[in-house]
Amino acid sequence: MQNHFPLWKNILVLTVLVFAILYSLPNLFGNDPAVQLASSNATPLQQNQADEVASSLKDAGFELKSFEFKDGKVLARFQNTDEQMKAADMLRNKMSGQATVALNLAPATPDWLRALGAEPMYLGLDLRGGVHFLLEVDMDTALKQADERYINDIRSAFRDAKVRYQSVSKESDGIKVVLTDEENRVIAAQVLDKDFHNLDLTENGPNEFLLTMPEREIIAIKKAALDQNITTLRNRVNELGVAEPIIQQQGSSRIVVQLPGVQDTARAKELLGTTATLEYRSVDVEHDVKTAVEGHVPVGSRLYKDKNGAPVLLKRSVIVTGDQITDASSGLDQDGQAAVFITLDGIGAKKMGKFTQDNIGKPMAVVFIEYKSDTQIVDGKKVQHKEKIEKVISVATIRDSFSKRFQTTGLDSPQEARTLALLLRAGALAAPVEIVEERTVGPSLGQENIDQGMTSINIGFLLVVVFMLIYYRAFGLIANFALIFNVVLLTAILSLLQATLTLPGMAGIVLTMGMAVDANVLINERIREELRNGNSPQASIYVGYEKAFATILDSNVTTLLVALLLFGFGTGPVKGFAVVLSLGILTSMFTAITGTRMLVNWIYGGDHRLEKISI
Repeated sequence: MQNHFPLWKNILVLTVLVFAILYSLPNLFGNDPAVQLASSNATPLQQNQADEVASSLKDAGFELKSFEFKDGKVLARFQNTDEQMKAADMLRNKMSGQATVALNLAPATPDWLRALGAEPMYLGLDLRGGVHFLLEVDMDTALKQADERYINDIRSAFRDAKVRYQSVSKESDGIKVVLTDEENRVIAAQVLDKDFHNLDLTENGPNEFLLTMPEREIIAIKKAALDQNITTLRNRVNELGVAEPIIQQQGSSRIVVQLPGVQDTARAKELLGTTATLEYRSVDVEHDVKTAVEGHVPVGSRLYKDKNGAPVLLKRSVIVTGDQITDASSGLDQDGQAAVFITLDGIGAKKMGKFTQDNIGKPMAVVFIEYKSDTQIVDGKKVQHKEKIEKVISVATIRDSFSKRFQTTGLDSPQEARTLALLLRAGALAAPVEIVEERTVGPSLGQENIDQGMTSINIGFLLVVVFMLIYYRAFGLIANFALIFNVVLLTAILSLLQATLTLPGMAGIVLTMGMAVDANVLINERIREELRNGNSPQASIYVGYEKAFATILDSNVTTLLVALLLFGFGTGPVKGFAVVLSLGILTSMFTAITGTRMLVNWIYGGDHRLEKISI
């Protein structure tokens, strides 16, 4: 039989239809205002802590929509955003030092659907509301930090090789190395050539060298700073509990951060823009601090100030830096003072263990480093002022050797300890960032965009449905079924992929609807042409589908190639449009050809004496 599908094909189409309905359903249920709690240290929240949160909310009179504890995290859903905000403030005070509290919009998908793995699509910033930041990475500071690292590494290499040198210092045109005599100059040249071959080495005079960074090294340092900042920002955003953040590079020195659904914008801005880390240094007890204050700072030492402004003389060599910290949590020490509990990686633990073992009874200082950026109006122009703030937050005598785990005190408040622990846990930024552009999209504007987008889809859908019914009658009705099937299937795939839907994505859905019905127009016109040529209805249906397929395939493949090019070369919203369009082309071909053919076969395929069809 010409117009007949085998059983497996019918089962396939019906299975895909059931799948499409199931996995597109979650998008109908919307979101609940929620508060999410996650542990502020490496240990997940325990059941007793979750019970404590639940009883605190109940005692405070909050009416919960639901309360969930899963994978060490708590998610409390509320009836409205007012209760959500009040509950978040209360829990921040209650769970201080134990958990991070983040505002969120949680999908209201029923449990039976979630058990099947069905989740709604994520909505982009333009549909859900949230914040958009454009961050500028301070590449000058990244290069200065690289110079400082090289200087410390050169001094360390010289000490290991027992090279006597007068100075290793930063000059305007590079790093200047001055040796004591010819013999040490020869050994130093070998050390520099072996360990620092990525720098250009030139003789700058008797027993002097100048090391400069070649262009390739400068480019590599800038790229590494940008990549590390993106990774660090992604870790910090995870602390906010954002469902689908967008963090991507823009140009050679900028990063775009979009946080859909974030309501606590001040907290987001604080976490993204803050650059803070710690350094552990040895205190110089061999020289007089007063002499250093008068301007005679010893070689190998540097003058700092503590929180009260008092001078402290520290060694230039760093024991451990912030990038060797693998975990940090805040809490209170045995005296009830704010503290950060530190865990080091293997290299850091080895360094700290060796230093503390060799220096029992001697003092060690903790230096807090923060970069601040301030833009001021000078003579009618915006002038950016950058400042590196370094202060000694504590000086303590080493009583016993320690390595991997220890605590740092001297912070002003539990809030400062929490913020520092979060920043250390997420990783230090390789270079400071400045927020050069900030946009906030309110939930009401996002809802307005959704309403307008849905209106455009509904109007487009209605016009197509009416036209197909009037012009192609029964075959138009079948085409309309395929159109509905296509939209449901596309929504299901996007939901299953957990794609982010934006306004351009909605435009892609509207375009896909037009393309889906376009294939049926080609099929129906071929059937009508065959009928005009005197073929029987059954033969016309068969030949119409067979001959239209090549044209449909050609037009869809060319459009798919364009969509792939848009995805490859586009950014942000353009990529979103390309993804929806690409998937829409594939689903429309399946529904317009296979889906409609199954229905046509059901209606007309069993009647061998068919004399007329409604087309």
